Amino acid sequence: MQIDMKQPILDKNDQLAADLRRRFAENHVFVLDLLASPGSGKTSTILATIDALRDEFNIAVIEGDIASNVDAEKIKAQGIAAVQINTGGACHLESAMIKRAVDVLDLERLDLIIVENVGNLVCPTDFDLGENMKAMILSVPEGDDKPLKYPGVFQAAEAVVLNKVDTLPVFNFDRDAFEASVKQLNPRAPIFPIAATKGDGVEEWAEWLANRIREIQ
Repeated sequence: MQIDMKQPILDKNDQLAADLRRRFAENHVFVLDLLASPGSGKTSTILATIDALRDEFNIAVIEGDIASNVDAEKIKAQGIAAVQINTGGACHLESAMIKRAVDVLDLERLDLIIVENVGNLVCPTDFDLGENMKAMILSVPEGDDKPLKYPGVFQAAEAVVLNKVDTLPVFNFDRDAFEASVKQLNPRAPIFPIAATKGDGVEEWAEWLANRIREIQ
């Protein structure tokens, strides 16, 4: 006899995610779930996004990591509320973890919550966190073949951020092939080329996100 444990786990997660989604909607809070692999520049992209949006929106960040609070401290240093979640080895965040983090935030004062999911291109796509949308960050040094190797994460994303484009002259990255692969998997997802640490290209990405946030206000 084979016992499938995955579906009951996902069902419980989805029920709680639905409750979270209603809670976010009642407070007009937009929730962005950022997916990426380790080293792609998730935190630097979040910091650049905060700089671009903080004059208009009240923002908080939920940081997901296997261990440490390094990234959360970077966010707090910019005067932004941040809650650290340490999964202790789990390769993704789940809605129960998000609920515990949200319980310490003042939703009535927030417009945007950015969730930095655990660095992983596989597991996080299966778990609904009650978010309004998922977005994917890929950095140039990771290679242009990632959509072919990890199609699920690109299909789940409503937008793709191509980070570290300032390193294109250094790496053998076929940008045309990458964009064609993304469009084949997810024709509706826009692609935003940025260099987060330099701020290049961030304005276009941030304005697109801002328009999404305004839609629910």
